[in-house]
Amino acid sequence: MYKLYTRPGSGGFVVEAALALIDAPFQQIDVPKSEAPDPAFLAISPLNQVPVLTLPDGRSITESAAICILLAERHPQAGLAPAVGAPARAEFLRWMAFMSSVLYPAVLRLYYAHRYTTDAEGTKAVKQAAVAEMDRGFAVVDAALRNRDWLAGDQMSLADIYLVMLVAWHPDIDMARAAWPGIERLWARLREHPLMKTLNTSHEMWPA
Repeated sequence: MYKLYTRPGSGGFVVEAALALIDAPFQQIDVPKSEAPDPAFLAISPLNQVPVLTLPDGRSITESAAICILLAERHPQAGLAPAVGAPARAEFLRWMAFMSSVLYPAVLRLYYAHRYTTDAEGTKAVKQAAVAEMDRGFAVVDAALRNRDWLAGDQMSLADIYLVMLVAWHPDIDMARAAWPGIERLWARLREHPLMKTLNTSHEMWPA
């Protein structure tokens, strides 16, 4: 059985979605934020971050994008990603890497600005730069969605769920929905998805 370490409002959102879509039984362990974490948790998550997924064989993996790609590969029948060898597979990998290396780090700089400067007065500038980087990255994704419904291929994948999780963390939701119509079209569909509605109840990612 899988074991998922997570907490509401975290990147565990997309991993919970993946586990539900593959209909895999899993044990969920909510990890509270703490500056003095349990040493046992640090052993599997050295940065004291969630999500962490422990596999049935006992190995643990961090990084939400990596977890998503792994689950898609381990459960191909669920259609969580374009199949290995399919033309859309390259797009799926590209966007998962882009979002985890450009957008997610910008989100972290916004909400944990104190970690990214040694200047006590510098957090405002860090946050401003983070939002600018988020906006630049979301504009790139939005342009890719201009003539398509999904990020990779012709059906929903974990890349789409990952995207809406990230855009839900934007500090100005009204601006985001107006500025990026391609993302908003995709997000509107997922807001009506029964699973996304269920997960939003516990994670409160966007207004119901």
